[in-house]
Amino acid sequence: MPYGGEKERVVVSIVGPTASGKTGLGVALAGRLCARGEGAEIINADAYQMYRGLDVGTAKPTKAEMGAIVHHLIDVVEPDQAMSVARFQRMARSLIADMEARGVRPVLVGGSGLYTRAVIDAISFPGTDPDVRAALEVRADREGGGVLFQELRRKDPEAAQRMDPRNVRRTIRALEVIELTGRPYSATLPRYQYVMPALQVGLDLPREELDRRIDQRTESMRQRGLTQEVRSLRGRLGPTAARALGYQEVIGYLDGVMGEDEAYALIAQRTKRLARKQMGWFGRDPRIHWLDALAPDLVDRALDLIDQADQGRFDDGEGDPGRARHPLGSLCD
Repeated sequence: MPYGGEKERVVVSIVGPTASGKTGLGVALAGRLCARGEGAEIINADAYQMYRGLDVGTAKPTKAEMGAIVHHLIDVVEPDQAMSVARFQRMARSLIADMEARGVRPVLVGGSGLYTRAVIDAISFPGTDPDVRAALEVRADREGGGVLFQELRRKDPEAAQRMDPRNVRRTIRALEVIELTGRPYSATLPRYQYVMPALQVGLDLPREELDRRIDQRTESMRQRGLTQEVRSLRGRLGPTAARALGYQEVIGYLDGVMGEDEAYALIAQRTKRLARKQMGWFGRDPRIHWLDALAPDLVDRALDLIDQADQGRFDDGEGDPGRARHPLGSLCD
């Protein structure tokens, strides 16, 4: 049933740390939705699964998973190209509009927090002006980043309060946006405000289990040929794709900087650190409905949340009485 019909159907966003089982839940959930007569398709919201060839290292869905459910925004850019959040936002929202017209429910799946929020939240991405930015960069060199930050503090105290004074690049960006738009930079910062009917489902699990899964996934990537994948791609990795976790570590091994065991141990260590950061990001969003990733009836619980959201049972704020809160001590301490 399309949006705006007898009942309003929400866009579902499945979030959580890497290795928490988002892909599996997304495929199972979409399959169950289809089985009960609803259309459902998955939109990838992982920043690096959009790059062709980055398969093993980004844990892309398997051919069987993509054969079972239609997936979008996987393998849409070459590894030497750049994918920005603003471009992703345009592509994902266009896909959602098309799905709405076809009566298909979008299911966003990914652990890239800004990417998922860029789709469903009121987030804007102002353009750039090379001349304005160059002038600010010259000033930063001549006058120092501290002078520019004091200027930002005068023009937009809210933005300055939320920023690191030592991050000169971000200060320059804020002043550039202010000059180009005539509005405070803080007006463009992410806010917890949906621009479409949405439900966020978060996957939570004990730190020990998550660490075990990360170790297991890292070893699986090694066995499935991550080293060979990096060897074949390294000459074509642009600056954005090269930041995908695991690729620089393997390049370090290929260049003789470290041994193979050391490289893969470093991948696991950095992946665990990434998982903590992801949970810190998601844990600040009061609208996420957290589910136990290990629950045997996980899919049923997620379906129940979707049904309640479709019926307008949830609001967008802290006052939602049915919300399962994220236990911040499990991954964020």
